[in-house]
Amino acid sequence: MLIPGLLDSARLYEQQLPQLWRLGPVMVADHTRDDSMGGIARRILANAPPRFALAGLSMGGYICFEILRQAAERVAKLALLDTSARADTPEASAMRRTQMALATGGRFAEMVEAQFIRLVSPARRDDARLRATNRRMAEEVGPEAFVRQQSAIMGRPDSRPGLASIACPTLVLVGEQDELTPPERAREMAAGIRGAHLVTVPDCGHLSALEQPDAVTGALREWLVG
Repeated sequence: MLIPGLLDSARLYEQQLPQLWRLGPVMVADHTRDDSMGGIARRILANAPPRFALAGLSMGGYICFEILRQAAERVAKLALLDTSARADTPEASAMRRTQMALATGGRFAEMVEAQFIRLVSPARRDDARLRATNRRMAEEVGPEAFVRQQSAIMGRPDSRPGLASIACPTLVLVGEQDELTPPERAREMAAGIRGAHLVTVPDCGHLSALEQPDAVTGALREWLVG
């Protein structure tokens, strides 16, 4: 079960899906229809198999933690990509509210374009292909779902107290130049989860699955077969 990030569609994992499919059926979760972490997780669990490997990037990682709170016994393996176990800070929530206002005020496309430079490493900020993919994913999600997603993110709890209780094999992966959820957040999660395997991807920002797809696919394959 792959969970995309904020404003990301299934296209986020387009480079990973062909390789992971060889190892077994793959589902990409719908995280667009609910405005709370609890609601998103319940919907995913209702459509998931009885037991599954679970991977999420950014917001997808926040949802992974909520799925664990609701049904840890159903998660066979866990992969946390470019995410954080912490709750939203007041500053981050304020920025989200500004973005929500832009989205509902007819400036959604402008907001998406402005945000792009924070999603990739400095060397890829002029990458027209990556920018176009990011724009297309945002269009596929849309402003209404974006507002629901931001509401869910702002209301998420601090997941750090539950890290020690995670018992399944866990991969923690982060882009070395991730600006939004930097490597220290990944190290914090890996240190708190018993036996977690930490992978840092060089020359990579926040959207690691798109920016360095081969490295992410390799790490996920190793995680699944290990």
